[in-house]
Amino acid sequence: MRAKDLIATAISNTFRSKLRTTLTVLAIFVGAFTLTLTNAVGAGVSQYVDAQVGTLGAADVFIVTQKQAQGAATDGPVKYDPATSGTNTSSSNGPPGTTIKALAESDLTTIGATAGIVSVDPVRMVTPDYVQNANGDQYEFSINATSAVTTADLSAGKQLDGGSAEAQLMLPDSFVTPLGFSSDADAVGKTVSIGITDILGTQHVVDATVVGVALESLLATGAGANAALITQLADAQSGGITSSVKSYGVAIAHFDPTLSTDGITALKADLDSMGYTANTIADQLGAVQTVINGIVGVLNAFAVIALIAAAFGIINTLLMSVQERTREIGLMKAMGMSGGKVYTLFSLEAIVIGFLGSAIGAGVAIGLGSILSSVLANGFLSGLPGLNILLFEPASTAFVILLVMLIAFLSGTLPAQRAARQNPIESLRYE
Repeated sequence: MRAKDLIATAISNTFRSKLRTTLTVLAIFVGAFTLTLTNAVGAGVSQYVDAQVGTLGAADVFIVTQKQAQGAATDGPVKYDPATSGTNTSSSNGPPGTTIKALAESDLTTIGATAGIVSVDPVRMVTPDYVQNANGDQYEFSINATSAVTTADLSAGKQLDGGSAEAQLMLPDSFVTPLGFSSDADAVGKTVSIGITDILGTQHVVDATVVGVALESLLATGAGANAALITQLADAQSGGITSSVKSYGVAIAHFDPTLSTDGITALKADLDSMGYTANTIADQLGAVQTVINGIVGVLNAFAVIALIAAAFGIINTLLMSVQERTREIGLMKAMGMSGGKVYTLFSLEAIVIGFLGSAIGAGVAIGLGSILSSVLANGFLSGLPGLNILLFEPASTAFVILLVMLIAFLSGTLPAQRAARQNPIESLRYE
């Protein structure tokens, strides 16, 4: 029997017991469906994270803070030390209630003198009250402290100019319509007013020119401001009170862009040994991706469990088929079919069952997943433009199908071996 005849016979034999085969295929379908969806989630999130890092364009930047002291949970409260203790903050650099030690001018000097660091600049935190359009409508407002070193994902206009003396603002696209602009492009070049209250309780107004409109993303929370606008807002917030002692919660350190991955890791270790925590923007997004990958891994585990259960179904289906076709197997061997070809025939039947279940499961997953991804992109996830929560890659889908077919082949090994070892004389006598 030639190879194509073996394949045709295997396909035909698969549907001899339609109900039994259908139930086995459905069990495989569940595993393949789940595995295809979870792989699509992982691919979609990974693509979005990579795109976010790429558009930010700040691959040579560390966000540096003082390293926080780590103590055992049973140590109790830590005694206050004016020289080392920090202040309680709820800024974007840590969760509410986090103690972040301030960076002094001496710290900036130390960081800047570290081999591999090109320049270091402190970040002045400002907390505006509102932004106001020409009609007087006011909306709550915040400014991203690290916007001066990141590259926005523009929908209109241009990037912030850090060296300009003009107070420049990068407006989030969600503010365009509320502020009375007809489009993103219409907002570019317009002047808006920003209200901010100083430490004495007096409110000040600072005018800024909108130079660009940015799409919101994982890191682009709040508006962007160049150094000139940050300075004006910080001066207004201080209420004219100056201090000879300056401290900052965060510093932006530019490192040598030619450093390799190992070099960047070593530079982080150097700063860590000096008492500072340095993270790149990619590190921040990487933490999000790690959580997502963990969730995807758990879901993949459930899919594998379903496939293992389906494997037992394949074994049961083929064992029953071998038993039912004992006389047929004996007749085939009596007519000269070798044990190897009998083994191949039953192995092919297992592979056909695996292919049917995996192909149908992957196909349904792609169809339903594409619809779901579109609905989510226009609804619940509309605030994250560019995110396809389910991204179906041909290579990943092919891998799922081949994996399931391999599991099916391995599951069919025992029944195929039993069929190949049948004695033709005894098989022909089987009732």
